[in-house]
Amino acid sequence: MGGESSEKKEAESSAVKERERKRSRSRSRERRASPSKERKRHRSRERRRSRSRSKSGDRERRQKDKERDKERERPRKDRDREKDSHRRKDKERARKSRSTSPKAKDGKIKKEKDMKKEEDEEESKKKKEKVQPLSLEELLAKKKAEEEAEAKPKFLSKAEREAEALRRREQETEERRKMLEEERKKRRVFQDIGRKMLEDPQERERRERRERMERENNGNEEDDGRQKIREEKDKGKELQAIKEKHQVQLYGRGFIAGIDLKQQKRDQSRFYGDLMEKRRTLEEKEQEELKKVRKKEAKQRWDDRHWSQKKLDEMTDRDWRIFREDYSITTKGGKIPNPIRNWKEYTLPPHILEVIDKCGYKEPTPIQRQAIPIGLQNRDIIGVAETGSGKTAAFLIPLLVWITTLPKIDRIEDSDQGPYAVILAPTRELAQQIEEETIKFGKPLGIRTVAADRMIDMGFEPDVQKILEYIPVTNQKPDTDEAEDPEKMMMNFESGKHKYRQTVMFTATMPPAVERLARSYLRRPAVVYIGSAGKPHERVEQKVLLMSEGEKRETNSARAGKRTAHAQGNEQRTRRETSSARAGKRAAHAQVNEQRTRRETSSARAGKRAAHAQGNVQRTRRETKKLLDVLARGFEPPIIIFVNQKKGCDVLAKSLEKMGYNACTLHGGKGQEQREFALSNLKAGAKDILVATDVAGRGIDIQDVSMVLNYDMAKNIEDYIHRIGRTGRAGKSGVALTFLTKEDSSVFYDLKQAILESPVSTCPPELANHPDAQHKPGTILTKKRREETIFA
Repeated sequence: MGGESSEKKEAESSAVKERERKRSRSRSRERRASPSKERKRHRSRERRRSRSRSKSGDRERRQKDKERDKERERPRKDRDREKDSHRRKDKERARKSRSTSPKAKDGKIKKEKDMKKEEDEEESKKKKEKVQPLSLEELLAKKKAEEEAEAKPKFLSKAEREAEALRRREQETEERRKMLEEERKKRRVFQDIGRKMLEDPQERERRERRERMERENNGNEEDDGRQKIREEKDKGKELQAIKEKHQVQLYGRGFIAGIDLKQQKRDQSRFYGDLMEKRRTLEEKEQEELKKVRKKEAKQRWDDRHWSQKKLDEMTDRDWRIFREDYSITTKGGKIPNPIRNWKEYTLPPHILEVIDKCGYKEPTPIQRQAIPIGLQNRDIIGVAETGSGKTAAFLIPLLVWITTLPKIDRIEDSDQGPYAVILAPTRELAQQIEEETIKFGKPLGIRTVAADRMIDMGFEPDVQKILEYIPVTNQKPDTDEAEDPEKMMMNFESGKHKYRQTVMFTATMPPAVERLARSYLRRPAVVYIGSAGKPHERVEQKVLLMSEGEKRETNSARAGKRTAHAQGNEQRTRRETSSARAGKRAAHAQVNEQRTRRETSSARAGKRAAHAQGNVQRTRRETKKLLDVLARGFEPPIIIFVNQKKGCDVLAKSLEKMGYNACTLHGGKGQEQREFALSNLKAGAKDILVATDVAGRGIDIQDVSMVLNYDMAKNIEDYIHRIGRTGRAGKSGVALTFLTKEDSSVFYDLKQAILESPVSTCPPELANHPDAQHKPGTILTKKRREETIFA
């Protein structure tokens, strides 16, 4: 392929040369014919030629560049083949020239000579002609061609690659050598500087003087002005060196006159410091470093002390955070003040501290630690803490301070117009319990307390709203950021008579209805949580017995024996009775039933209720086997048993008394004196078992209750939590046992979650795997696709 292309190129070049010869001959003839016209034509032709030459020259250059690139891209073998083909062609031409006749040879020689002459003439003309500059388009085209040529990949041969690698290696070694040389120079300079620094000042001065004299002798002198400046600097350095060498150090109180006293003191301290530093050994320096490290560690240990080992003014934000974590205190709602560490440190009025000490409150409880400082800022509070955590005193102490800070004369005059504070409780017993605590605190301060009658257990929200509507709003707190500002609240609290109304709420659980009520009447309240709000006590072990109604109604062995003996006596008595007597009894019994039925026709509804009550009584009489088995395990009194209905409460208590247990009852059907008598007997130890409804479930404080037994499961989980909160109080542990039947399936899910969240309780598999305990009642379950069965 290479040979054919070269032959084509030679043929094209010979054709071009032949055309040029013909044109030159025609021009010579025309010149002879008309010289003037010939000149004009010659000039125009020359111009055209110059233009065409420039263009053709550019094309030829581009063509040559392309050929060159192709030549480079071709491998060596192709080049060798082309060379061989060129040699063969030259040999063939030589043979042809030898074989031609001498005349033809002479003609060819003449033609060649003529062609050479014409070419020489054209070249001379081209040299004479001035080269015209390239146009903008030509320059751009030329630049573009060069860029394309550079962009094309260039393939190097093996020898070229080896040469390039050698060149690179030599360049890298040269660069490395230069770098090492520079490092050596820097090292020498650094060593010279170090030597100069370690030299004696006099030796340095001598060396510098000698070097300066050598430079002067070698003819490296500079201008006179520079020389004088240098000499002055050298003299100053010399004087300074002499001064440092021969400086007078006066011991004691002596100083040199005429020199700055402070400067002399600084110089002396620096001198003695350097002197001592030189005399110190390496061991002494290490010992000093160790002392510094130990001092730093001791300071860190001092700062990292526990909050109980620090004074109040030494407490940091980190200490207060640890304090709240230690007592499980969580707060939210604006700027919350720091809690109380102990009664003596906190700035309570002396008469309040004296009453607290008389009541036997040695240390504040967690809810009291955080709620009292918030209450003393006249802020509204929502306090959520477990039963038996001291919530009553948490709101009583700020209330008493609020009342006692009023002007005494106004307080006496206004007391007849209405109470200064209203405390609402959900049950009569809880209200009475709060009254007892308030009398303990308020009587020494001259504050009178009166209890309310009772609150409705279910649906008390409308009544509470009605009561709150009658409370005056003239001193109501503004619902703005001012209600969260501690400084403005304290100013109002200390203002005297015109104080803002303060509303607080303390509870063991926070149902949605109660929370909604609190949010509507409280202004920007601070919320305090102790432990986990609404969760069962961590010290109460919760147990569950899942049983059927038949198992629950079984009697124990003692009652079964009595009943069998009673049945045998009845059987013998029946055998002795005559048939007529039996018939008379049956007739009399039928007449009594007929009369009862006639009386019940007037009120069918009353009859149904009576039958239902009778059925409950009969069922309760038979439902004591499991209970007696539990009581036989030997639990320490007092014990509280919760029943849902009042009649069942009385029947169960009577049954327990027949079995030899000392029991009493408490429910809403009892009179006030009976209720107070039952509670006082249980607290005094005269009774061992209290059988009660949910009246005894909220807030009542009975000490050392060892077990709470839910004979009937509560209707909701909030009541259940309040019930089991009667045990495990004041840091003690307790047990809560619950009897469950299929009728209680609506609370299975919540009960399971409550047991699982308790660290000391275990959920039985019967409850954990029960279908009703897998999801909350009222939720709609969607079946997964993979659980569906597809029938083809």
